[in-house]
Amino acid sequence: MKYDYLVVGAGLFGAVFAYEANKKGKKCLVIDKRDHIAGNIYCEKVEDINVHKYGAHIFHTSKKEIWDYVNQFAEFNNYVNSPVAIYKDELYNLPFNMNTFSKMWGIRTPEEARKKIEEQVKELNITEPKNLEEQALSLVGRDVYEKLIKGYTEKQWGRDCKDLPSFIIKRLPLRFIYDNNYFNDRFQGIPMGGYTKIVEKMLEGIEVKTNTDFFEFRKENPDIAGKIIFTGMIDEYFGYKLGALEYRSVRFETEVLDCENYQGNAVVNYTEREVPYTRIIEHKHFEFGKQPKTVISKEYSSEWKVGMEPYYPVNDEKNNTLFEQYKELGTKEENVIFGGRLGNYKYYDMDKVIEAALEAAGQELQERE
Repeated sequence: MKYDYLVVGAGLFGAVFAYEANKKGKKCLVIDKRDHIAGNIYCEKVEDINVHKYGAHIFHTSKKEIWDYVNQFAEFNNYVNSPVAIYKDELYNLPFNMNTFSKMWGIRTPEEARKKIEEQVKELNITEPKNLEEQALSLVGRDVYEKLIKGYTEKQWGRDCKDLPSFIIKRLPLRFIYDNNYFNDRFQGIPMGGYTKIVEKMLEGIEVKTNTDFFEFRKENPDIAGKIIFTGMIDEYFGYKLGALEYRSVRFETEVLDCENYQGNAVVNYTEREVPYTRIIEHKHFEFGKQPKTVISKEYSSEWKVGMEPYYPVNDEKNNTLFEQYKELGTKEENVIFGGRLGNYKYYDMDKVIEAALEAAGQELQERE
């Protein structure tokens, strides 16, 4: 055996694990089927702008230890995520806050806003929400739902809100203050120079092979490592033998525009069902760029099929039950640790991925000592 660990996937989970193992003197080989490292946080330079190739990534966490950990690898700017939503010819601030309510109803005080929402919720008289539509209506009333939730959610999931389970929207944060900061976390920002540099630093001194398919590679090198850290799709690992788990996929249309500033904000959501994309990202605004041109990406949500890029797990009852069966199979694979969004069939924010990888590495490396 040439390596202690074969790490499958050079995304955040795999990179953190490899970094921690390498620090303890373990020999790792990291492989990735893509032609680059950094997984979905990969950024590429276009017109001197760091373009988030697989969708917008904004780092945020409430845990100081995770913030300090990631700051070893990059300096972060003070970007604050304040998306804007466009419905027909109306423009609203997100998350739902006093700026949103003031624009929607021409009111000024928190009391007026609460009263308006309470009136609308009361009129609907929904006691036990049977689907996502009823759940959302019972939380925010008709106006906010119709203009800012319904169309966006239906595009995101490719289904009518009446056909989606209510648990997808357990709560909808309503803020009765004039604050457009999307996250409540104490720490947030964007790494100056993009995310790829973080993973490059983590993998310094570690052998990496890109353009490498795990299943082919394993056939040719069955005994290359003592243990496998697998961050790919758990159902694919087992050859989909219990059936395929469901995901939503995203398609990006990225273009360079010959203007300095296209939309004045990094993230603009289009909440109307008739607009085919869910949002437009203008990448330069993540780093307060002043480049003469700009790069935008339109995001289109789509149904996932085997062979496509999986983005969001569809964590409904049916899929979660199937995942538990795969997880059970996973426990029988003594020399494999499954991790990350695809290995754990779970939508993770970046700070949670780092935390899970540190936990897995800590446990594994302690056992090996």
